[in-house]
Amino acid sequence: MEIQVLAVPYDSGNRGVRMGAGPEALLKAGLESALREKGHRVHTKIAELPANSWHAEIQTSFELMRMLSSAVEGAVKSGRFPIVLAGNCNTAVGTIAGLGAQSTGVAWFDAHADFNTPETTASGFLDGTAVAIITGRCWTQLAATVPGFEPVPDDRVCLIGARDIDSLEGGLLDQSAVEVIAPRQLRSELSRFLGSIKQRVQEIYVHLDLDVLDAEVATANKYAVAGGLS
Repeated sequence: MEIQVLAVPYDSGNRGVRMGAGPEALLKAGLESALREKGHRVHTKIAELPANSWHAEIQTSFELMRMLSSAVEGAVKSGRFPIVLAGNCNTAVGTIAGLGAQSTGVAWFDAHADFNTPETTASGFLDGTAVAIITGRCWTQLAATVPGFEPVPDDRVCLIGARDIDSLEGGLLDQSAVEVIAPRQLRSELSRFLGSIKQRVQEIYVHLDLDVLDAEVATANKYAVAGGLS
């Protein structure tokens, strides 16, 4: 298989810090070699913003989404399978747009719902709005600047392993048609969800935030919590 690895080493507009250090750490640890040993041909591209630009969080995040959308679309057109390594979950907006949002389902493995909006967030962390952006609930003007983006219908989105959910965020989630699968229900419910959407999508975007893992088994980042997948 031809694989296109796309690394986005940014966290909240800052390069190479916190979760933004993860993509290049995986590359340095031998990800490309491991894939080649499995018989794949691997191509790697690292997203870089101009060094002299002002990296405001929201501006930078959406610029990275735009870059990623074009890179993912190019990979798919070249017959390459895209694997995105990113420091923030909101890069998913660009990945899904590049795949073709109108025909893509979402399997979101994450300890968090990422379903906040600017009106519900208590932390002000843009990354906590990723799924809300994907489903068209917020940042709509900026999301529209991402090539290929359009909101993904709720009933094509499944949150797997989400267990650390803010109260107002949970209220939005309860009012939505987004599916939520608890860690203990994974084996039975994920296959049911995928079966329910297979006639309506051509692609499945699989999102893996490592904090979906149980913090007692593997602490991936500062947002890891107990009770996850193991």
